[in-house]
Formats: sequence, structure tokens, C-alpha cells
Amino acid sequence: MLKRFVIILFCTLLLGACSEKQPVGKIKNVGLLVPETVYDQVWGSKGLKGMLKIQSKYNVDVFYKEGINSELAAERAVKEFDQKGVNLIFGNGEEYAAYFNKISKKYPKIHFVSFNGNAKNENTTSLSFKSYAMGYFGGMVAAHMSKGQNVGVIAAYKWQPEVEGFFQGALAENKQTKVSIDYVGNWDDDRKAIQLADGMMNAGVDVIYPAGDGFNVPVIERVKERGLYVIGYVSDQSDLGESTVLTSTIQQVDKLYEKAADQYNFGKLKSGNLSYDFQDDVISLGKFSPLVDKGFIRKITKQIENYKQTGRLPQ
Repeated sequence: MLKRFVIILFCTLLLGACSEKQPVGKIKNVGLLVPETVYDQVWGSKGLKGMLKIQSKYNVDVFYKEGINSELAAERAVKEFDQKGVNLIFGNGEEYAAYFNKISKKYPKIHFVSFNGNAKNENTTSLSFKSYAMGYFGGMVAAHMSKGQNVGVIAAYKWQPEVEGFFQGALAENKQTKVSIDYVGNWDDDRKAIQLADGMMNAGVDVIYPAGDGFNVPVIERVKERGLYVIGYVSDQSDLGESTVLTSTIQQVDKLYEKAADQYNFGKLKSGNLSYDFQDDVISLGKFSPLVDKGFIRKITKQIENYKQTGRLPQ
């Protein structure tokens, strides 16, 4: 069912103060499509948070629809959004790039934004995170904290740049580190991801990087049961256990939504494929566990700042 957010008078509670509202230019109302739910604690929830920021900043109506996992469902949702005066639509996943390339031709006055895809039309944009460096710094933390010099990545797909980044970062921190890598083949297969985690831990892995936003929370809970460690993924997951989550590699999806809305509002949102990294303040490491020594935290914080300035990773 189409859901509409009610604008809250006390907008300071909605991630932005009334005094900070921006003048509305091109932006009218905004829509969000998600393949599953906006309450997944990770990617979908960050999309929702981004929409709330846009609503608060521009005082516009925002709408979302869940369970939009086919082109036909997306086309129906876009039609409804169009009737609501929406002229900026976010598709919170890579699948929407292909959908939007087709649908956008029928709606030239709407701009369509997807993630990690290939946008082909003048009114389509695909946003992506440059996640290699994110994984690299996560790998450095994992290798530094591994007592057995044995760490592992459980990723969704082989194409994820953060996997190779984690591998190289771990070796940069400690060349003696063994890095195990397994793939779930899906963002959301909790059962397989947990089986892979059990296999790794049984083989001596003591730090795991669950690089899949649909299964990382169950994997973290399983690792916590074993008294071992993880690197969180996408969100700051320190609240799942500061003695388990050493740090998190954060993709600030909500901030990227806001950036795209700002650019669109002032007529500066480019079509095609755009990518963002630490330098754009949308990727960061999260809160460090108190188990991580302060000297190392100072060192890696300085290395991240150096990367933001020079683009060079520590070797």
C-alpha cells in the first residue's frame, strides 16, 4: 500500500531544523522504491532516513513503496507517484537501473535515481560507492585485531570491490594474515551466510567481514555467540555489541540521497553513472570497539585523512 509521510511540525526531531529548510527549485515531491522493506536496519532503512532528510530540508511530500521487485511493479508505482506530483524518484537497489532505463522514456519530467547500475537516459542517474578503500581499511582493522592471523570475508557477490579491498588491506597491515573469502550469491540468504560463518570460525577465522546488507546482522549475532569479532557493514553496527563489532565500514546512503536531491533541486544532477568515496564524506569507518588500542585508532584515522587528501592507500 502506498504510504505517505506526514510532515511533522516539530521538524527538529526529523533530522533537520525548520530554520535550515532550503528554497525549492526543481524539486517538487519525491518517491522511493525498495525491493523489500524500509525497516531492514541496513540499506532500506538508510533509504528511508534519506527521504526524511529531504522532506525536512525542502518541506516537500515524500512517498515510498515496498516490495517493488519487478519491472511491472516499478512501472505501476511510478505511475502512482506521477499522479502525486513526484518528479524525483529513487530506486533503492541495483535492479532499478534497468527498470528506469525503460520506464523513464515515458516520464521525461521525472528524474530517476538508482544505485550501482548503468543509467542510460538523460533523466536517469545511477549512484555508487567506491567501496574498495572502505574494504581496505576494514581489512587493516581485522588483521590488526586477529589473534590467530586468520580473517575472513563473507560477501554476496564476487564483483563487490570491498572484497578485494579487504584482502589487500589485511595483508598491508600484516603480511602473515590468512584471508578466507566465501560468497553467498545473494544479499539476503541468512541461512547460507551463517553456514559459511560457522565454517570459517571452525577453521580458525577470528574476525569476519559480513559484506552483505541482508545477512550481516544474523552473521554478527552468530559470531557474538562464539566470542569472536566482526567488521560491520553499511551501517555503524556497534550497537550490536561493542565487544564483537571492532568497527564498521559505513556507506552513508542517506547523505547520498540528500546530495542527489540538492543537485537536482538546483539543476545540477548529472545523468549517467556517478561514484563517491571517502573524499565525498559519504563513506567512513564507524565507532571503534574499546578493544581496539588507541594507538592503532590514531594511526588508521591519520591514514584515512591522508587517503582523502591524496587518494593513496597505506602500503
